[in-house]
Amino acid sequence: MAYKHLIVFLVTWIVSGFYSTVLFAADKPNVIVIMTDDQGGVDVGSYGATDLKTPNLDALSEEGVRFTNFYAASAICSSSRAGLLTGREPKRAGVPGNVFSSDKIEITAANSGLPPSEVTIAEMMKGAGYRTALVGKWHLGHNTEQKPNAQGFDHAFGHLGGVIDNYSHFFYWNGPNRHDLQRNGEEVYADGEYFPDLMVKEAIDFIDQDDEKPFFLYYAINMPHYPYQGDQEWLDYYNDRGVAYPRNLYNAFVSSLDTRIGQIRAALKLRNIDDDTIIIFQSDHGHSTEQRAHGGGGSAGIYRGAKQSLFEGGLRVPAIIRWKNNIEAGGVRDQLASSLDWFATVAELTGIDVSNIKLDGLSLVSVIKDKSAPATHDELTWEMGGQWAVRKGNWKLLHNVRETTQGKSRDVIEGYFLVNLVDDPSESINVADQYPEKLAELIALRKAKELPLREGVDHL
Repeated sequence: MAYKHLIVFLVTWIVSGFYSTVLFAADKPNVIVIMTDDQGGVDVGSYGATDLKTPNLDALSEEGVRFTNFYAASAICSSSRAGLLTGREPKRAGVPGNVFSSDKIEITAANSGLPPSEVTIAEMMKGAGYRTALVGKWHLGHNTEQKPNAQGFDHAFGHLGGVIDNYSHFFYWNGPNRHDLQRNGEEVYADGEYFPDLMVKEAIDFIDQDDEKPFFLYYAINMPHYPYQGDQEWLDYYNDRGVAYPRNLYNAFVSSLDTRIGQIRAALKLRNIDDDTIIIFQSDHGHSTEQRAHGGGGSAGIYRGAKQSLFEGGLRVPAIIRWKNNIEAGGVRDQLASSLDWFATVAELTGIDVSNIKLDGLSLVSVIKDKSAPATHDELTWEMGGQWAVRKGNWKLLHNVRETTQGKSRDVIEGYFLVNLVDDPSESINVADQYPEKLAELIALRKAKELPLREGVDHL
């Protein structure tokens, strides 16, 4: 998609009460944000996985910049997505926990979804002349005003809840189970068709809709979230190599998602727009060790914890950005970074003014351009389901952290848990008693940064 005619004009736009002057340009890069679901922190070949084939994600690493010290906004699905899409701490954005819609769960302000007043990255991009789409998993609300089309997406296809069967497209949890596949707010049926393939087709159809305007695509893959339903050829591949259960099921699903990313890349290359497209990739948080995930399958490597835990294994995720001829190929960045930062990063890379939008994230452009640049963050904080954590430099303090490393263990480790991540990256030994001054410092930092619940949100 080569935009031959450069058109620059100033427009004043209004998004959720924010007024911003934005520079429009027809000759801007496309942007694709790929977020996978429950993918372990080291479950990419370029991140060290030796028993897992991810050639297309590895190609992104080879062609772009790979982060090794990158954190999700939360260790659960809805909060993590809210953080990425708004550039704000999930609690501040009104999504402190998972969004629910089961008839067995009381719907409150705290779990109903992303408030309409929040400014999403899609609204920002749309306001700058981009056409926008969500393809995949939403998990940020079922009410009309909280659905994707009301949150800045011109086009939306996928499921609203947290999980579906990839063939029947039914949401299942505690019942009643229900069909959950929508296109632009209308229920659609494709019984028996593999949802990852439907996603690819929908994404390519969206890309092909208009070759005059740049596009923003939020490609929220629901893989490798359970149920593990990978391609038979990949399952055969791992079984033939003796990969043990449940890693064989998980690996097959990860390789299946990697194949679909390759199909999107192939479509971009066929249309001669791959080089004009910024591609961002990350997992929403760590791998699942829940019963429905066969107790595991994913890996956090040396790190403790998994999904639903603020230990490193729940928060550290693979993250890559690729933009040919504009970003270093094969770059590695060790600076502290967060999914909250993509909003501001995309804005800077596409020349959009966001000075009037309140963000917690910071642009990573300086770090992306220069491996010796100082980190944009020295501190990060998280809060989720009664546990919290704060990181400053190499030190990390956790409080009432959940232990989810093993599938059968969901215990809470009560009190303070202090670690130095350089000395103890696996968070195996609590040194709170040995470093009382550091403990007091981080407790004070936590209190200073403690976020109030958004108005109208009554509890976690």
